[in-house]
This record gives sequence, structure tokens and C-alpha cells, in this order.
Amino acid sequence: MGNPIGRALGDDGIARVVVLGEIDFANSDEVAQELRDVVTEWSPAEVRVDLKDATFIDSTGLGALIEGYQAATEGDCAFVVINPSVSFRRVLTVTGLCEVFGMAEDVPQQTSSGVATG
Repeated sequence: MGNPIGRALGDDGIARVVVLGEIDFANSDEVAQELRDVVTEWSPAEVRVDLKDATFIDSTGLGALIEGYQAATEGDCAFVVINPSVSFRRVLTVTGLCEVFGMAEDVPQQTSSGVATG
């Protein structure tokens, strides 16, 4: 399996982490470790996890995001999830994680063209 996560540190001190494909029991440990590594290696002001290219998440995937949030909190940096699909947002809302992950309830979704909808 390929790497399910890509990362980059911007000049603005924000670490951008892009999750690709599925986040499930097969790779959740790898995703969690990558999120921890971003915090410990870069000490960013903020970690933004982009779920635009994520296709599926199960409870272990949610656990990986929670581990990333905990690492960010311990590293004194913000942790924000961006661009979740409608179904991902529903899961995060039902589990109470929208607020934890810095997601406002009525944030418009970004389309592939970068235009906000909602």
C-alpha cells in the first residue's frame, strides 16, 4: 500500500497534511504516526488536516485523527480538519469531533475549483 498521507510545511508555519484514500484499521497507525511526526519534527503553529481526497474513515481512522489532535495539543499547536466530505462531516458531528477539530458548524465546503459552496 502507498503512503496514505502527504505533508508540507508552509512558510507561514502551518503544516498541511493531506489524507489520501481510506483511513481504516489497515493504515490508521501509520496516519497517527505521521501526524505525530509532523508535530515533533516541525513544531508548526498549526496542523491542518485536509480530508478532500479521503474516501473512507472508520473508528480507527477517527482514533488516528484524535491521536494527531493530542500530539498537536501537547506540542502547543492548533489542529484543524478541513474539507471533509458531507458524510465525513456528519460522522465528525455525530461523534462531537467537529468542535474539537476546529470545524465551525456552518463552514462552506470547497469545490475542486476552490469556490465555496454551502
